[in-house]
Amino acid sequence: MMSKSGSSLLRTAIGSFFLLTGFLYVTAQETPPALPPMTRPARIVSPEIHPDNTVTFRVSASKSDTVRVNGDWEGGRGITMTQDTAGIWSVTVGPLEPEFYGYVFIVDSVQVLDPLNPLIKRDGTRNASQLLVPGEGSDLYAVKDVPHGILSKVWYPSPTLNLIRRMYVYTPPGYENSADRYPVFYLLHGGGGDEDAWTTLGRAPHILDNLIAQGKAKPMIVVMTNGNPTQTAAPGEGSPNPISMEQAGSADMGSGKFEESLMKDVVPYIDSHYRTIANKENRALAGLSMGGIQTMNISFNHPDFCDYIGVMSMGLVNMGPERTALYPDVDNQIEALKKSGYKLYWIGCGVDDFLYQSAKDLVTALDKHQFKYIYRESTGGHTWANWRIYLSELATLLFK
Repeated sequence: MMSKSGSSLLRTAIGSFFLLTGFLYVTAQETPPALPPMTRPARIVSPEIHPDNTVTFRVSASKSDTVRVNGDWEGGRGITMTQDTAGIWSVTVGPLEPEFYGYVFIVDSVQVLDPLNPLIKRDGTRNASQLLVPGEGSDLYAVKDVPHGILSKVWYPSPTLNLIRRMYVYTPPGYENSADRYPVFYLLHGGGGDEDAWTTLGRAPHILDNLIAQGKAKPMIVVMTNGNPTQTAAPGEGSPNPISMEQAGSADMGSGKFEESLMKDVVPYIDSHYRTIANKENRALAGLSMGGIQTMNISFNHPDFCDYIGVMSMGLVNMGPERTALYPDVDNQIEALKKSGYKLYWIGCGVDDFLYQSAKDLVTALDKHQFKYIYRESTGGHTWANWRIYLSELATLLFK
């Protein structure tokens, strides 16, 4: 029989053995064999704007056969991209004129947005990636270190249309901390657009912020409505609509329903909810294309509504065989507006615009009555590139 002291020594020896074995096991687990260093894939940048305003586009599509760029700059359609050994397609274009552009990739006949560019602009149901090329021509469209206004998305009742609708309202820098009252500019979009158009595509808040900061425009409230009277709001923001944005714009154009709603619903709402100067001398109204028709309708039918009127890419148009002209009483309407004592009637249109002749017809009709106006003719066509310029110029003339 083993003595107590011998038994104790044996237990100690066994414990030491297992302790040592465990230590060696843990040590082995804590020192794994060295692994090869990890390498990160090179970061892909798109779009990359170079100092000379050339722009490089890139997209990873290793299994695709063809990739092209479609951009809305001159010569920007169907630009072929080339693929490198890593499957990255790229092309460098330009130099591009300073502007706010849109572009998409065509990957094996499928249109896609630039997955590396988080900036997207929507025009009705069409989406494109954004590109702002810096320079004098796009200076007002950029975000700058200046005081900024507030853009609100406002739901309001429209008893005239039996709807709850949405509009965008821009209040100028300092509005929320002051007791001042401000003039109001009602700014209307074109067919196929909605209340978001002048913000996303027209860069209206950026333009107003920068012009006000430069002392070139007076601080003003800008109201951007949805000009389609059958819709509550932009796609996905309001109640479902069975027809498309383009169909809605075509069906609503010249119907007069929106114009009635603006006068009876929108203007009273703005005057009761914002610190406005609610008189003719401190109201302006302007619109492009369909919004130009709506602007003419309101100013001709309500000559005492506002003193400042802007018609962009629109004029006296023929509405088809069922209606010989949109303005059968245009001579009397021009005379009534002339007698109202308006301060500014501004017309702008591109020489390549399909509505160029309608704008010239409006000019001819105004000349017949010795009606004073400013006519701005530009290059290009029925595009946001022109309408941003028109807003930039018109805003400096308001409420002066």
